[in-house]
This record gives sequence, structure tokens and C-alpha cells, in this order.
Amino acid sequence: MAPQLRWRTAHDDPQLPLFAAEHRELPQVEYLPVNARRIINAVPARSRMPFRHTINAYRGCRHACTYCFARPTHEYLGLDIGEDFERRIVVKVNAVERLRAELADPRWQGDLIAMGTNTDPYQPAEGRYLLTQGLVGELSAARNPFSILTKSSMILRDLDLLVEAAGRTRVSISLSIGTDDDEIGRLTEPGAAPPSKRLEAVARLAEAGLRPGVLVAPVLPGISDAEGQLRSVARACAEAGAVSATPLMLHLRPGVREHYLGWLASERPELVADHEARYQRAYLPRAEGERVRAIVSEAFRGAARLSA
Repeated sequence: MAPQLRWRTAHDDPQLPLFAAEHRELPQVEYLPVNARRIINAVPARSRMPFRHTINAYRGCRHACTYCFARPTHEYLGLDIGEDFERRIVVKVNAVERLRAELADPRWQGDLIAMGTNTDPYQPAEGRYLLTQGLVGELSAARNPFSILTKSSMILRDLDLLVEAAGRTRVSISLSIGTDDDEIGRLTEPGAAPPSKRLEAVARLAEAGLRPGVLVAPVLPGISDAEGQLRSVARACAEAGAVSATPLMLHLRPGVREHYLGWLASERPELVADHEARYQRAYLPRAEGERVRAIVSEAFRGAARLSA
């Protein structure tokens, strides 16, 4: 049965352009084209996020990160948080047109807009649909500040466009690199660019003057949280030219917790009991996060001094 999406699909709306009317399928991937009513989303007032508005042109993500906190958003669409999240990708095909209209609305105040908060803006679907590229172009033309968070080296495709935008408005770019070990990356983020490629992207962005930061996230207990591992990724970020390296521990909210523990039982069963004991709540105790932050901060500062 076809999923009941809350957006209008191409089959419901004859005014959609022809390219959007195609129900695109690739091996193991299904694209679900929809029309979004709005593309700029307001963050709930109670949120502690450092931004108030977001854009997510896609729903679901082919990067298939085992720990992704956004997986439950697929349940809102009547899809599951496992294979559906990874293989049934919702594409808001009118995203660029909607953004142009919403930026032109007199009520819009020009606040910073964050991209990559709920799904990666440079996941493989972007190579086909070019929505993020179009969104960056519209934000640049409107001189509207924006940020991008990605774990894809595809961002380099838009390097010239991003440099141009940074000459017009405030542009903040961060790469998510939780480890510099490509083997761990293949295990936990099978559809994403290897960490080594992301570090190369950081270097290219830095060379272009875009001052990229890194989220060392998530740090995975028993997999990527050893002191030597943390020091290694922090040094690699500094040597690549990142202006910051901010670690975040894995958190497991309901739904994601069950999915991640199921994956762990298959891949690293020796860690399951420890996780069940430590993750009685979504977040680990503050002391564990402070330990990781101290290690990463010291290693990053030291490597940055040597690289200067």
C-alpha cells in the first residue's frame, strides 16, 4: 500500500512540473516526490537549539546511520524508522520555489536558517534533485544568513556557490565527523562518505576561507570513545583546518534506542548489556560528556597550535 503522506504528491497535483511527476526508483532506493506547503520551519519556542528556523528538503536519509535521532520522523508519515528511513526518501520537489516566495514575504525577518538539522542536505538524493544547491542560491541572492551541517563530501560540488554566498551574508558550515577511523565509519554510517573524505572536505572548505567547524558526533560508547580515538579525531580536525571540534555523546531517545540496540546485538553484542544499563534515559550522565569534551578540547587546541 502506498504511504499516506501529508504533502500533495505529483499524482494529486497536476500543476507539478513533469520531472516531479515521475515516481523515481533506483535499486534499494525509492524517491517519493511531494509538494510542501511551507519550506521554512519554525523551531519550537522551548527548544534550546541556537537557531530558530530550519529547512529540510528531504525526509529520510540514505546515509543509514545506525544511531540517527531523526529516524522517528518517518513514523509521522506512516513509514518505519528502519529500512523505510534509509530507502524511501521523501523529496520536497518545490522546495526552491517555496523558499523564494517565503523569503520575499514582508513578514519574514531575515533570521538565520539552519539546514541539515533533521536529514542530510547533501545525501545521495541531492545528486539527482539539486534542491540544496537551489536553496543555497536563493539564500545567497536574498542575503539571508544560513548554516549547513552535513557528513557528505558532496558539499564540495557547491564550493564556489558557498564562497559567493559567504561574500554576501553569514554562512556557517559544519561537518559531522564522529571518528577518523574509516572502518568504524563503514560499520556505523554505511551510506555516508568515509571520515577520511569528510576531513578532506574540511580542508578544501578551509582553503576556500569558509572556516568550517566539526561536530565530533556522535561519540559511540565502546566503539569510538576511547581516549586515543578521541585524541586522534581531534588532531585530524585541527590539521584539516577546522576552526572548532565540538564532541557530542550518543543519545538514544525512544524508538532510536530500540533500533540501535537491535543493530548492536547483531554487530557488537558484547556491548548490549552495558548500553542497556547506561541508557536508562536518553542521555548519558553529564560526567561522561565532560570527560570526552576535555579530551577533545585539549587535543584539538594542541594540534591547532602546531598547525598554525
